[in-house]
Amino acid sequence: MKNSILPAYCPKTNIHTFNIVDNLQVTVTETANPFQMPVDSLFSMAARINKKRSFLFVSRVLGKHIPVNPYTPLLSGAALGLLLYREMEGEGSRTLMDKLLDQAVHGLVHPEYAEEAYRTLLAARLTLPHPSVFIGFAETATALGHSMYNLFAGGASYIHTTREDIPELTSVISFEEEHSHAVDHLCYALRPELLSGNEPVILVDDEITTGNTAINIIRDIQAKFPRREYVVASLLDWRSPANIQAYRDLEQELGIEITALSLLQGTIEVNGTPLLDADAVKDKQDEDNGVPVVTTYIQDSLERLNVSSADSCGEINASPYLKLSGRFGLASSDNAAIDEEVAAVAAKLRALREGGRTLVMGVGEFMYLPMRIAAEMGEGVFYQSSTRSPIYPQHRPDYGVRSAAGYPSAGDPSITNYIYNVEYGQYDDIFVLLERDVPDQRIKPMTDILRGLAGSRVHLIVLAPRKEAEGAADDGNG
Repeated sequence: MKNSILPAYCPKTNIHTFNIVDNLQVTVTETANPFQMPVDSLFSMAARINKKRSFLFVSRVLGKHIPVNPYTPLLSGAALGLLLYREMEGEGSRTLMDKLLDQAVHGLVHPEYAEEAYRTLLAARLTLPHPSVFIGFAETATALGHSMYNLFAGGASYIHTTREDIPELTSVISFEEEHSHAVDHLCYALRPELLSGNEPVILVDDEITTGNTAINIIRDIQAKFPRREYVVASLLDWRSPANIQAYRDLEQELGIEITALSLLQGTIEVNGTPLLDADAVKDKQDEDNGVPVVTTYIQDSLERLNVSSADSCGEINASPYLKLSGRFGLASSDNAAIDEEVAAVAAKLRALREGGRTLVMGVGEFMYLPMRIAAEMGEGVFYQSSTRSPIYPQHRPDYGVRSAAGYPSAGDPSITNYIYNVEYGQYDDIFVLLERDVPDQRIKPMTDILRGLAGSRVHLIVLAPRKEAEGAADDGNG
């Protein structure tokens, strides 16, 4: 593969200046926007409460911080898959790929066409010319990587990194994300051969800023499972010339090739250091409006893996993980089983809907399966995920995060999670999908917040068998 962004031409330079908050200003200079996508269709801006990095590109196509049509984030990953396919196939695929890419971009810019575009891409039944391993980065890009991999009907395997501590398993690779608020990444592959060949590795992140995260994982993979080709795929690529040169230097050092793919490439300049009040996103308790919380356990349809995790306090959760989430490795041959499981769960949840507008939420790095389920729950459904990223809210039209609520994570109470951009009464029903069972007292801080936001009902959907010792399932109290 070539060592270049695709397509290898640049538009007329466009410069965008964002006055984010206080004296914080970020200037973005486009260097490659091959599909001429308006930047405001891809992201808006917000300030982060993080000493390492004071701002955030709030994606409009990722399904993380902003509620979106669930087909939009699925389509964004598939669009990256098309770029990869065209790179691997070369000129021979250009006519078909250009047509499919035009449809993908149209669906991303105009969300009402996202489902049609996504289904068209999947119907193409693309197969990679040679096997490739996809790795999505936790927590934000787990679904993006999965949806990129899922475009292909054959020739692909997938795993996403995780920040879960699973004592019963050994991480095959480990690395750090240096600018993040949570730096450690682990990778648990049930099939050791997943990374043991010489296939190209496709690293998937929502945004590349310095490229150091990719460099760190490439070094670790190359030390354990050496190969020749790597691809770094992202929605946004903000590497500076020095960062781009760091890739070239790594190529020379390790004797490898690194290809960068993205929908938008540019550089950023930051001015100012805001003084932000961290209390703006601390635990928020909305007034109890009497909305019930109904807990439903999905005990069939989904294949599970009986391994336990440990939180930061050493407490063990023995509830099973979902085997086909992407955390433990997948191959293209698993896609049909995932489709069947998703359809079965979506049918059950669709029957529980009571209102016209519904929000489906994933939790942390558990994003892809809830996103897929949301996409099959009917009209009027939006999707997003909780996150551990602390973002400063401001209620103004041009700002990326207008509302925020923080609470202790159900999986690990030492970690604060956040729900952004959900206002009271915006949705009739709110469905929260949990991969694993957790004690009622741990999930209550989250459901207390959602009770103050939902118009009629909060559904807590646990995709695991119930632990009989923990009380009645549908108690209405969360």
